[in-house]
Amino acid sequence: MKPRIHQVLFDFDGVLAHYRHEVRIAHLAAHAGCEHEHVRSVLFASGLESEYDSGAIDTTTYLRRLGDAIDAAIDEETWIASRMAGSTAIDDVLSRIAAMHADVTMGVLTNNGALMTQAIPRIVTPVAARIEGRVLTSGGLQRRKPLPSTFTHALDLLGWDAASTLFVDDLFTNVQGAREAGLHAETVTDGRSFGKALKRYVFGPQTGW
Repeated sequence: MKPRIHQVLFDFDGVLAHYRHEVRIAHLAAHAGCEHEHVRSVLFASGLESEYDSGAIDTTTYLRRLGDAIDAAIDEETWIASRMAGSTAIDDVLSRIAAMHADVTMGVLTNNGALMTQAIPRIVTPVAARIEGRVLTSGGLQRRKPLPSTFTHALDLLGWDAASTLFVDDLFTNVQGAREAGLHAETVTDGRSFGKALKRYVFGPQTGW
């Protein structure tokens, strides 16, 4: 028999949306009036983005350090706008999500900083209501995928049971971590692979999706 799924936990980048960090960098560079490479160095070469994504620094500290380094005020809306500029929802995946059984609860678990809890619903607006209040980030949790304990902690916060939860991610290493934590997990990179994954399960209380 196919496993019955009551909850689906999604990765974000590469599953729900395509992420082009070069576009995000260009957006911030235009805002600050500085060189593209300078923004890249501040965010990535310096380790600032990794610190934020891991939860080592809070949002206020992150935005202050970013703004100071590129000599421009960066508030939450400016940062979110840059992330939205670099992110494009994968419509085929979103349409399949919208068609899933209404009783299936959904959430997101992503290796990103805490501000993504605000950005993600705005990037995937058509399914925002289905993930409302259930967007978890590595920065907020202060732990990252693929550690099995990250998935266990996420499920504890959501109040979900691993045996009835499906996790989907574009990276197999994260899929492995989820399986070690007792979740069902599949590698998904586009609408077609998501559709194939869905066929392996039954969704909702009775009839599927």
